[in-house]
Amino acid sequence: MGNKVKSIGLIGLGMVAGVAASFQFSAIAQKVTGSPLPLEELRQLSDVFGLIKTDYVENVDDKKLLTEAISGMVSSLDPHSVYLDKKAFREMRETVAGKFVGIGVEVALEDGYIKVVSPIEDTPAFKAGIKAGDIITRIDGTLIKGMSLDESVKKMRGEPRSKVNVTISRKDEDKPLIFSIVREEIRVQSVKARIVEPGYAWVRISQFQEPTVDDMAKKITALYRQDPNIKGLVLDLRNDPGGVVPGAIGVSAAFLPKDSVIVSTNGQLQASKETFYGRQEFYAPHAKADPLAKLPAALKDVPMVVLVNGGSASASEIVAGALQDYKRATIIGQQTFGKGSVQTLRQLTADTAVKLTTARYYTPKNRAIQARGITPDLLVDETAEGDGLNRLRVREADLQKHLGNDKEPEAEIARRDPLEEDQAVAVLAKKSKPVEFGSKDDFQLEQALNHFKGLPVKLSK
Repeated sequence: MGNKVKSIGLIGLGMVAGVAASFQFSAIAQKVTGSPLPLEELRQLSDVFGLIKTDYVENVDDKKLLTEAISGMVSSLDPHSVYLDKKAFREMRETVAGKFVGIGVEVALEDGYIKVVSPIEDTPAFKAGIKAGDIITRIDGTLIKGMSLDESVKKMRGEPRSKVNVTISRKDEDKPLIFSIVREEIRVQSVKARIVEPGYAWVRISQFQEPTVDDMAKKITALYRQDPNIKGLVLDLRNDPGGVVPGAIGVSAAFLPKDSVIVSTNGQLQASKETFYGRQEFYAPHAKADPLAKLPAALKDVPMVVLVNGGSASASEIVAGALQDYKRATIIGQQTFGKGSVQTLRQLTADTAVKLTTARYYTPKNRAIQARGITPDLLVDETAEGDGLNRLRVREADLQKHLGNDKEPEAEIARRDPLEEDQAVAVLAKKSKPVEFGSKDDFQLEQALNHFKGLPVKLSK
């Protein structure tokens, strides 16, 4: 049964966050069905390769040409199929495992600089004294103003035990502070949980990683030890871009009756026509014990709200869709991203792979989420003033070459016409600041608590 779980491949992190996967290390040699290989077109490819080698203005490496040809062929299919070179493949594995080598800071881009949102506890950055609110101005002496967030993060990552110098500008400090930090392996916790007020719990999943189900079970158990009489639980999936499928199955199974159908898939290959249930063999096939076995029995009946927004994609849509279909939770927030396709990883060499879209997935009631997303039961804006930055998000249906919705093609939901993105929206993007999820200023969380208490919920206009 473990192979069946692997055959679903990965739901991925979508276009929101890049690549993530559950692994299927199988050979790429597959039978060609139907018509024979297009020899004439392959001959043209060979001819173009030869022309570039003989006629191009300067010499081009053979490997580079062939790698780019593979990459272009795969990426032409849809937004989520991609060729992973050595570097991308390594980064994907780090993301899925929930670990990376770096200094241990959560960061955001602000006015062209990198702002520390929070140092991760017990990491090199935390121990060195870097604080939330610090502005990183240089990395190893290189000025980072104007550099992309991804580029800056890559500069802070590196090999274990290697050093990096980080220059910090801190409020109330006259001079820049320089920290020499030794990189270490950082393990990212994808689950946060706490009692937000007496009787009400908040559980946030930022992405679905291999340890997510186990981490969630431990944190929920701890919440019930703290308050055995929880009256309402908020599962926060806002801005959760997805991740590994077993994580989504396990999180759904924690709240649903045993053996419930969680998700099904359908594609060209027979192996892609599968149904996945809320059983250990589907969410923790290699674990010695079921991570959900010791969860409090009350979890199956506690009133629930699931918070979603335009950044909730893929695996998080599996969870929201399953809980909505069974009427187990009230979905609150905004329309989700709409990534309902399955990607399978085919390893080419020890260091490279192809992430290929092999199926669509469907909720227990056979709804296709692709290019549509999950429509909340209660539409609630990001803030009391409106939907803030969430209003500007691109959805799956906005992406070029996206797969269509095979159940209801007319149900595809894109963002409004770009021509309508007028100056007022541009001003909104500059003025709006990201919401700190789970804080006292979290408007959507406040509305979720109002729903539990039977108080009025402020809906979108």
